[in-house]
Amino acid sequence: MQEPPVIIMKELCKFYEMGDQVVRALDSINLDFRKNDYAAIMGPSGSGKSTLMNIIGCLDTPTSGIYELNGQNVAEMNDDELALARNREIGFVFQTFNLLPRLNCLRNVELPLIYAGVPPEERNERAAEALRKVGLGDRMTHKPSELSGGQIQRVAIARALINKPSIILADEPTGNLDTATSHDIMNIFGTLSEVGNTIILITHEEDIARYTKRIIRLRDGKIESDSRK
Repeated sequence: MQEPPVIIMKELCKFYEMGDQVVRALDSINLDFRKNDYAAIMGPSGSGKSTLMNIIGCLDTPTSGIYELNGQNVAEMNDDELALARNREIGFVFQTFNLLPRLNCLRNVELPLIYAGVPPEERNERAAEALRKVGLGDRMTHKPSELSGGQIQRVAIARALINKPSIILADEPTGNLDTATSHDIMNIFGTLSEVGNTIILITHEEDIARYTKRIIRLRDGKIESDSRK
């Protein structure tokens, strides 16, 4: 029996009022994502990619429609429950990395566990394990300034993995990387999807999207196409 989707969206809309105009950032979106999905969201500027990513990540709420995350209706969650869902269920990877320059790799990766109240010894072990998963077992004491762009992004991925989230959201994760390094990062995401993570990324690069198993194209807040390999 197939497991239920980790994400379900039904007739999801996000509208903004700008003066006397209503901007339909997302208009009647119907989508679901399952465990092991490896999907790219693509579309021109203003198509709704970032709005959709923010709603999936519980950083924003829809105007109408249903968004269920692992069986829970997100609209029914209070602020504390939303924060808990973001911390436990979702790992974020950003184009700009968002690492703290004064902290070494291990300490940067530990940060979400500090917020979660995990004891120091367990934090240390889990952070070290996450760094080894992304091939940085020998760089744990290095600071971001001592790493290449690709290594920095691997640290960011390790940090996203630290709470063992079911979903990893990546916003243009290869945007600041050269071609060879970008492909290394995409292969890491592919490996993570194979072991159970749901990977959803925004990219404007067709060659990057081709690494995924599913490409969703948005235009004017609507799904233009949704194709699987």
